[in-house]
Amino acid sequence: MTPSEKSANSDVDEPLYTVRVVAERVGVPTATLRSWNQRYGVGPPEHSRGQHRLYSETDIAVVRRMYELILEGASPRSAARTAVDSVRPARGDAAALLVAAFDFDVFTAGHLLDRHLRHFGVLDTWDLLIRPAFDAIAERQAQGESCIDVEHALSWTVTRSLQRYPIPAPAESAPIILACTPHETHTLALDALRAALVERGRGALMLGADVPRSALIEAVERKGRPVATMLWSQTQDTADVDTVNDLAARASVSVGGPGWDAVMDQIQAPRLKNLRAAVDYFVPD
Repeated sequence: MTPSEKSANSDVDEPLYTVRVVAERVGVPTATLRSWNQRYGVGPPEHSRGQHRLYSETDIAVVRRMYELILEGASPRSAARTAVDSVRPARGDAAALLVAAFDFDVFTAGHLLDRHLRHFGVLDTWDLLIRPAFDAIAERQAQGESCIDVEHALSWTVTRSLQRYPIPAPAESAPIILACTPHETHTLALDALRAALVERGRGALMLGADVPRSALIEAVERKGRPVATMLWSQTQDTADVDTVNDLAARASVSVGGPGWDAVMDQIQAPRLKNLRAAVDYFVPD
């Protein structure tokens, strides 16, 4: 994005207009605008207690499009969804996501995530929005701020948005199994991988958190044909070398997550360093 493009994008996303001004410009009562904002997320996503909601030019464009669709006969809910999808959101606005997360405003956070996913896809949403938000939370924790609750709330919200991606029909290629190692409970990266694979027409079986070694082996054997697996470990304590090597004798195995840093020389599997690398590995060009 060039500096001029960035400046133009900032102008249309800058919150400047009160609900009364927007009502006069669009021809919709203020009470209706407030209802649309609360029920459908149409309007400004950020709101701090004691402050007025301010609309940007982008927000007004969404409101105007929703009003037009309603006049054409659409229901408010359908019109809201179409109007939101028709306007490109700010790309990688992690600051807005953080504000919503620290306010425990999961409605707004989910709204931001869903719009970004629809317009930019899983990979860009992960790299430009989700990861920067979690990095900022981790930095604040390192500085002594207690915000584990915020981290958990945001994790749940992100997972909910990613899990909206449908389960596609089985592909003819080797099935993909995604699982956390025994005692590992961090599934967010695997949820993102599954959603990114869906965007490319590939399904994956998600086994989720804390999968015992015996269950992983049984899942591979139950498929009865070649299987590609991905095992996630967030910490060194859950980097189960024996599980990887046992599974490698039965299927194609790869690993992901920082937990494998210290044991890569002990396992028989490639490490996929990030989400893009994992998608390229499972769905090569």
